[in-house]
Amino acid sequence: MSQLRATKPGLLVCTVLCILIFLYLRKPTPEEPAEEPTYPAVVECGFYPDELCSALFEGKGVAPQIAKFCKNPHRSEILPYLRAPGNCSRMLQGLRFITRPLSAEEGNFSLAYIITLPKEMPMFVQLLRAIYVPQNVYCLHVDEKAPKTFKTAVKTLANCFENIFISSKKHKVASAGPLRLQADINCMEDLVHSRFQWSYVINLYGEDFPIKTNKEIIHYLRSKWNNKNITPGVIQPSNAKFKTGQRDPESSPTGNIYVSPNERFKHEPPHNLTIYFGSAYYVLTRKFVHFILTDTRAKDMLRWSRDIRSPEQHYWVTLNRLKDAPGATPDAGWEGAVRAVKWRTEEGKAHDGCKGRYVQDVCVYGLGDLPWIIRSPSLFANQFERSADPLVVTCLERWHRRKVLQQAEVTVEPQWRFPQESHFNVRPNH
Repeated sequence: MSQLRATKPGLLVCTVLCILIFLYLRKPTPEEPAEEPTYPAVVECGFYPDELCSALFEGKGVAPQIAKFCKNPHRSEILPYLRAPGNCSRMLQGLRFITRPLSAEEGNFSLAYIITLPKEMPMFVQLLRAIYVPQNVYCLHVDEKAPKTFKTAVKTLANCFENIFISSKKHKVASAGPLRLQADINCMEDLVHSRFQWSYVINLYGEDFPIKTNKEIIHYLRSKWNNKNITPGVIQPSNAKFKTGQRDPESSPTGNIYVSPNERFKHEPPHNLTIYFGSAYYVLTRKFVHFILTDTRAKDMLRWSRDIRSPEQHYWVTLNRLKDAPGATPDAGWEGAVRAVKWRTEEGKAHDGCKGRYVQDVCVYGLGDLPWIIRSPSLFANQFERSADPLVVTCLERWHRRKVLQQAEVTVEPQWRFPQESHFNVRPNH
């Protein structure tokens, strides 16, 4: 067995050299017309994924060249378990969910999560099992227009857990706008009526992934943010209320850029509220959630928000600046490391550029972004797209799970670990 372990680095090096030699030999001579590149017929591309992922995290030059052929980790690992409902124990073990609190501290501290599901089922499962622990509670918002097979798979998974449920109110999913705001509030109503005594609620979108472990998140909240809400944002600039034309963006200390989507409001804010704008992401105390659901100002603000663009960028931060709101931070600005985002407008300032691609000025992460992500102080990172590059999420997930288990104060069960040997298939050339 020790001999086999000793040969792992050699096998990976041989694979790397073979591919590079193949690529060199495939270069056309000056007299030879260039042809469409063909991918090497290698079945095991990076047979030991932790070694390949480690090279990517360390920014080693050869790693991305090898990894570009390794875009398709086996998809069969996730989906088959969701197509055969009925055996929850088998599914939880096969999908490697952590089924016990990993420390006494974590077991006595419950978080609630609101998750707006992505379009890709494997991405959702990877996100969920990264943040799942049995003492937390999870409310899922599924697009009412999602395919029946997708909704069935989500239900199959949720039915195996007492602490995961689908929102009782269903409607179309939106990445921004009144529907997104209402989806979060719907889940909040369900969460306050659940039997779980959670302390904070965190909202996630399907393209997010955690950087910090559950223990690290708890420590972060218990430090500077003990009994306080995190809603990064600033006062809506006065010139943005009434003028038309381009607005100057506001930048957070960590480089996150936010531009108010509203150049003017249809009506004056209720109760003469001072309107703020900022991130749609938050961490809220349970008492503040109760305030959101019962306070007259919050209800009137919600009605007013239906007439503005991207109200989720105004609603949470505006109400959290009210001095009498539970857990309020009236003097806060962009404080709160909730999300790591690479904005195009901050390239060369807060980051060294997007190694994947920009979509609406937000970086969809590529393999070259991994070193930057794991150095971020933020709790979560956004944005990932598994269909574009599944190896990015797979490497981050393996790195995150290793960190989770290293921090565990209980005996680690074998099924919580990801396999040390896992195939990364070469993308076929069709």
